[in-house]
Amino acid sequence: MEGTMEVYYTVMCKNDLSLEISLDALLANEKVVKAIKSEFAKGVRNIAVGSKENTTITIKTHKEVFSFTVSKNDFADLLELAEEDARKHKRLKKECEGVELTDIRTVD
Repeated sequence: MEGTMEVYYTVMCKNDLSLEISLDALLANEKVVKAIKSEFAKGVRNIAVGSKENTTITIKTHKEVFSFTVSKNDFADLLELAEEDARKHKRLKKECEGVELTDIRTVD
């Protein structure tokens, strides 16, 4: 195959956070409800906080996305090449061990 690809990746660390919390569980927390009331209904009494739909809220670590360009012939080795790129640019630190491929785009 001829052409190149742009590969995007993030660095994975041990202390990364990824949680999904339902809105009902969040509103069951007294401190959260108190903060909502004090922010949006200051000075008003007898307020009930609720939701119509049970939505999921995601809390996760913000990651910086890095990229590099490779030949389409290297498709099978993308993960290894991404790890090599991270090591070359000293992105793998003490508690950060691997990379996660986030996107692959063909350039030409």
